[in-house]
Parts: sequence; C-alpha cells; structure tokens
Amino acid sequence: MGKTIAEKILSDKSGTDAYAGMIVQADVDHVMVNDVTGPIAFREFKDLGIEPKRDKIVLIPDHYVPNKDVASAEQAKEMREFAKEYSISNYYEVGKSGVCHQVMVEEGFAAPGRLIVGADSHTCTYGGINAFSTGVGSTEAAAVFATGKLWFKVPETIKVELTGKFKEHVGGKDLVLKIIADVGVDGATYKAFEFAGPGVRNVTVADRLTVSNMAIEAGGKAGIFPCDDLTEDYIKGTVRGSYVPYAADIDANYCSVLRYDLSKIEPMVAFPHLPENGRAVKGTDVKIDQAYLGSCTNGRIEDMRIAAAVIKGRKVADGVRMLVVPASQKVYRQMIDEGLMTIFLDAGAFISGPTCGACLGGYMGILANGERAVASTNRNFIGRMGHKGSEVYLAGPAVVAASAVLGKIAQPDQLEGV
Repeated sequence: MGKTIAEKILSDKSGTDAYAGMIVQADVDHVMVNDVTGPIAFREFKDLGIEPKRDKIVLIPDHYVPNKDVASAEQAKEMREFAKEYSISNYYEVGKSGVCHQVMVEEGFAAPGRLIVGADSHTCTYGGINAFSTGVGSTEAAAVFATGKLWFKVPETIKVELTGKFKEHVGGKDLVLKIIADVGVDGATYKAFEFAGPGVRNVTVADRLTVSNMAIEAGGKAGIFPCDDLTEDYIKGTVRGSYVPYAADIDANYCSVLRYDLSKIEPMVAFPHLPENGRAVKGTDVKIDQAYLGSCTNGRIEDMRIAAAVIKGRKVADGVRMLVVPASQKVYRQMIDEGLMTIFLDAGAFISGPTCGACLGGYMGILANGERAVASTNRNFIGRMGHKGSEVYLAGPAVVAASAVLGKIAQPDQLEGV
C-alpha cells in the first residue's frame, strides 16, 4: 500500500515502515522554542544534567519582545543566558530576528522533507514547503534538546484536492478559512492535511505557508504541500544543508478527501469567537475600531505588498487604528526598500517592528472592552487580543486594508471612488 507525505517522512525519520496509527520514535531535524515556551524547556533540560544537541536547537524570542514589562524581560534574559551557557549558535536576538515561524523559514531551518517540532502550536507552518512540522509542549522540546528524538503517532491524512486559480484579492487566508468553516475547529484533530491537484501550482508559497499555519485551527497535526519548482525557488539561497522532497504515492490511503475550485473561493472573514465561523465578506456590515496586518500567518512581504496595493493613495478611516507589523527584520527592510513604509505611513497607519505582540493579546495593540478588530492573525477566541468583551474578525491582507479605509469589514472592490 502506498504512503502519504506524512507517512513517508515519519517512516524515513524513524527508520520504520510507518503507517497512520503507529507510534514511532523519530529523529528530529530541528526543535524551536520562543521566549514564552523556552524557559520551561530550559529548566526541564537542566535537570537532566547532560549536553544538548546544539545544532538542532533554535531559540527565537518573539512573543513579548522588545520586552513589555519586568516579567517578559526576565523570560528573554533566561533564553539569552541559556544560549550563552550551552553555546547555542542558533539564537536570534531582538533586532536580528522576528516572529519565530517566519525566521525558521527565512533562516533556512525549514525545508522539504524535514521533521521539525516547535514549542508553539503554529509550527505546522513549515508544511507549506513540504516539511512535517508540528507543535509540541515545552517538556517534549526539552526531550529533543537532550536526545534529538521524539515519539510521534503517525497521523491519518485528509487529502485536499485543489483546482482552478484564485480571483483577484483572494488568497491562502481565504482558502484556509473556507476549509476550517467546512470541517470545524475539531474536524481534523490529530490528522494531517495534504494538498494536491493542479490548483496547487496556482498557490504561491507565501499562501501555502498561510494555509499550513492554520491547519492547527481545525485541530490538524500538520498541513503539508508538495515540493515543486515554486518551493525550490522560494528557498533557494537560504536553505541550510541538503534536503529530500517527498511526494505521496498514487495509491496512498486517505481518511477523507476535500475538493476546492480556487476560482470559486470568495474573500472570507471569520466571525468571533472561533476560526470556524467563516463566511463571505460580501454583505457583511461590521464597524471596526482596529485593523491589524501582520503575525506568523500574514506578516510576510507578499502580504504587505497586497495590503499596500489596496490602501495606496487612500487614508485610514477616522476612528480606526491600522497597525502594520512585519513578521521579521528582513520583511521590515524589504518594506523600506520597496517604498511600502511610505504608502502605509501616508495612509495613517502605525508601523511596528516585528513581534507577536497584539496577536496573542500581549501588547502593542490589544483591544479594550467592546472594541472590534479585523486581523490577519490566526485566532479569534474570546479575549484573544485583549478584553474578553472585545471581538476579533479574521481575514486576509486585502480585506484588512480595505476595512481600514472604510471603517468596516469590506473587500477591495468596495473601495471604488474612495
């Protein structure tokens, strides 16, 4: 019987003939922790009294940096000291870093065929470039620090067949919100999504990363795209070391199959308080207080370009705050070089350095009671971005930009004459 991409990667990394449902112990290529999840892992690891697998460890402070208070400063300091004590070279300090999942791709740790774990639920992002990547707990991360291995239950796989091509102002965020609306927030629990079909060719790698990032919002263990020439071009010049792409066998076994014609996907928005509450933007009439562009989901340069094209020559509506948060220092610099900073500043937006910040309700844009935000982030749970009485609506960068201009959730074609 043939194998899915997830089964193939876990088979090779574990040295076994692995199929869905089996428990395997596999060699992990990289383990990543951030400033929130890292300190717990450090303490657990130190109790073992052994040397770490240094080359596998990646330390990226991003959730509360630059530090917002004494507690977050202490967390960041603990990460900095751990890196120094154990000579961890893959440590990314403020000013040289960004949101962890963006940095993992930019710095070449994520690559086709690799097995990567991270003490952050959105580690599944790297499936966009054909890796099997998934979130783990801090104690599991500590185990990988020590042994370089971890046990996995090989997941069943949901095949997602794509055809067609996106319409203007529609992209990966709209596709994944549609998928989550169809299957629900627990519809893929401990399963992998595997994307296939001729439509994959029409999904940019940036959009693939967005889709894979939100696999967890349907309960998914991973969201994996095939490796093609678009993938190879995207990682060329940045990927570290060699890699082996994986493709599913023609006779692979899937637990279910979903089919989407990309040309029929509309601009989407997920209403509070779950990502599964997705619906078409058209006909929506929700006034907003804040428009947030950024995060590990949609903070890449491609997202910034999309939003800038929509808002260029226009102004953020009175009574609305627009926050633009590039996902890394590299993206920040690209925005400067391409003139995107000027476009956003001229529109009246606030531009921040890279941080997770408001996405998780930390700082730099959290919401007050009764406030509403449309955000290109990945979660809209009660209190996610601030007060439990606030509301978060999830959308793609084009919708976020259009909404900032009109002061209500809108799609770009509503801006004619504005």
